[in-house]
Amino acid sequence: MAKLELVFDPAENSPSAERVKNGVIFHNFAATGVSAYYPTNYFLKSERGELMGGLIGMIWGGCLHISILWVDEVARGQGNATRMMDAAEAYAREHHCHMATLDTHSFQARPFYEKRGYEVFGTLDDYPKGHKKFFLRKTL
Repeated sequence: MAKLELVFDPAENSPSAERVKNGVIFHNFAATGVSAYYPTNYFLKSERGELMGGLIGMIWGGCLHISILWVDEVARGQGNATRMMDAAEAYAREHHCHMATLDTHSFQARPFYEKRGYEVFGTLDDYPKGHKKFFLRKTL
């Protein structure tokens, strides 16, 4: 094989990034025989169509993984994060998931997730320096 060029591309959803993600997904399918994959994305929109929050996740292998949960500051404290989490977990149960996973930092929403039944199963210290990253799971 000819020498390959290393190219930096910071675009998160570039065609190259999508091809790499799909390469891993197809490898996982081939290695496990589990091909059912469901993007699990919910968004909060105002009456004017403004994006006020969202949950980005995926279902694969009997597990819901939540990558991102965010609510705009003006929409916090009104149950919106709970609504999105409830919807994602219900969707996961409909797809016969037995577990949900996510991660959060010490300056984010660990108590919120723990109130929802998530438990810490791993901690990464100094990410970023002086803070911790927590890995959580919940049986569905």
